[in-house]
Amino acid sequence: MNISADRPIVRLKPKAEARAIRHGFPWVYADELVTDRRTQGLAPGALAILEDGERRPLGLVTVNMTSKIIARMLDRDPEAVPDQAWFEVRLSRALGLRAVLYDAPFYRLVHAEADGLPGIVIDRYGDVAVVQPNAAWAEAHLTALVAALVAVTGVTTVIKNGQGRSRALEGLAEDMGILAGNAPAGPLEVPMNGAVYMADLMGGQKTGLFFDQRPNHAFAARLARGARVLDVFSHVGGFALAALAAGAVQALAVDASAPALALAEAGARASGFADRFATRQGDAFAVLDALGADGAQFDLVICDPPAFAPAKPALEAGLRAYERLARLAAPLVAPGGYLVLCSCSHAADLQSFRNASARGIGRGGRRAQILHTGFAGPDHPVLPQLAESSYLKTLTFRLDG
Repeated sequence: MNISADRPIVRLKPKAEARAIRHGFPWVYADELVTDRRTQGLAPGALAILEDGERRPLGLVTVNMTSKIIARMLDRDPEAVPDQAWFEVRLSRALGLRAVLYDAPFYRLVHAEADGLPGIVIDRYGDVAVVQPNAAWAEAHLTALVAALVAVTGVTTVIKNGQGRSRALEGLAEDMGILAGNAPAGPLEVPMNGAVYMADLMGGQKTGLFFDQRPNHAFAARLARGARVLDVFSHVGGFALAALAAGAVQALAVDASAPALALAEAGARASGFADRFATRQGDAFAVLDALGADGAQFDLVICDPPAFAPAKPALEAGLRAYERLARLAAPLVAPGGYLVLCSCSHAADLQSFRNASARGIGRGGRRAQILHTGFAGPDHPVLPQLAESSYLKTLTFRLDG
């Protein structure tokens, strides 16, 4: 059966670089595709055969004419059918990797293009999975995806988290719901790095936790024995709880979100750290200013902000914000102590972020050496051809005495 014969064809412009697609690049941008009345009429998420400028097939793509990423490569085989069996193959491959990496089923199961499922993110919390369908094609095939997810992993509850900037760029509305099973009765306990974290899967940020920082939490914790710790933009206590598990004498978590800090406090109680853990709600920059004015000192300071430069138009302002953050944080580090600075901005590459951080530390009157550069954990694999799949950067500095 020739399935591809019934599918629409979309074609690269003659000067578009088909070689990149052949070598693994997964996206076609709006200015690279021939568009006419027929292609303009394709529904968001429609399947099509992508051809190069000489009409040679490149594979099966999903098309969204309203997005800057006008086509996403789904399969090199133009005859492929993204049904439940197709999803099961990809999910089984993703699960096999995580089963090697982790003893407990708490991890990112699917990291979008890097796991062969463009625009789809799935985080697993034991018997619960949270799906982020961030592309129109994922919405259109959600039933098959969920059936495959349950079949491959055995999860009993699947939550849809349809929020965030990526969906807006695809023209998708925000939407939360239960796709299988029942909603959790409350926040779930997640064991990581010797601590217990509380994940609110229905009302928290993103999918409830940031699994990507797990190895960076662990590295910072190695510096925390006997330390006074300040965790800024703490969310549910990411760095602070790991540091306390490693022997920090006290930790202060700062965040603008009262619900996030309440979850951090619950995690500290569940971990047995409540007597060494404190929180402070407020704007991070204002709190850093106030701590500096009070002459506060910490042995380990971590700043893990949201993306200051989520896209190229925000890059310059974002780098200034990273510099300012480093300038305010550096004076709070005790002589010989450590400063951990993080960026999850796609638009800010490692060199730019490192330069901004170094300028800020210098403007804060300190000298530093870089001890460690960290990235997202291995449950967030990187597609080599797609720089955007490598977004998280973490720099650990030791400041002068």
